[in-house]
Amino acid sequence: MKKNLYILITMFLFVSVSNAQNNLKAKPVPVKSFNHTDIGNPVIAGTVTVSDGGFDITAGGADIWGVKDEFNFFYIERMGDFDLVSRIESLTAPHLYTKAGLMAREDLTVNCRHIYFQVFPNNNPRNKNNGGFEFQYRMKKGEEMKAIYPGSSEGMPEFPVMFPDTWIRLQRAGNDFTVYWSKDGKTWKVYTTFSLELPEKVYLGLAVTSHNVNDSATAIFRDIGEITH
Repeated sequence: MKKNLYILITMFLFVSVSNAQNNLKAKPVPVKSFNHTDIGNPVIAGTVTVSDGGFDITAGGADIWGVKDEFNFFYIERMGDFDLVSRIESLTAPHLYTKAGLMAREDLTVNCRHIYFQVFPNNNPRNKNNGGFEFQYRMKKGEEMKAIYPGSSEGMPEFPVMFPDTWIRLQRAGNDFTVYWSKDGKTWKVYTTFSLELPEKVYLGLAVTSHNVNDSATAIFRDIGEITH
């Protein structure tokens, strides 16, 4: 059963992020009110704990894939362009395809259009992917999701997860979405850029799915902030 939980947070969550070439820096983000919901009515309801300047999200859910999604979402409603970053400190592994990451979603229905830049619990081999990252999207409501994989499925991972130092970034400029990876929150490497005509207002936040309907996954998100240009 879907649950909505409004959490008032009086702290400021931020990260000082820079890029030597572009001199990008993050500003403090006042996170006063997030909305928390389970998408797709997973068997195990999700929970969020505010802890140590970030969020611990425990989630059930079958997957974020196919023609409908089942996961836990902790989000804000956001207008226009943005450049959101977060460090993922850890992610438990009830399944090889457990996922956690940053999502921009058209609405809160189970099969809507969205962008999802996510990590797996480790760098074990997966379909077309020898690292811990993947970019996923749904172009049209109710259609099958698709993914953009790293350039190589063999050898050393180009985009490895390196917990607790796994940084992800989701940037919107109009209808162009660029996602980045970093191991220190300072030097960023582009994973991909993808164009999708989402509304000006999207639901932006942290998305976690267990991929094991009988067990939950826990993702620890830290150092959340927004880069200014």
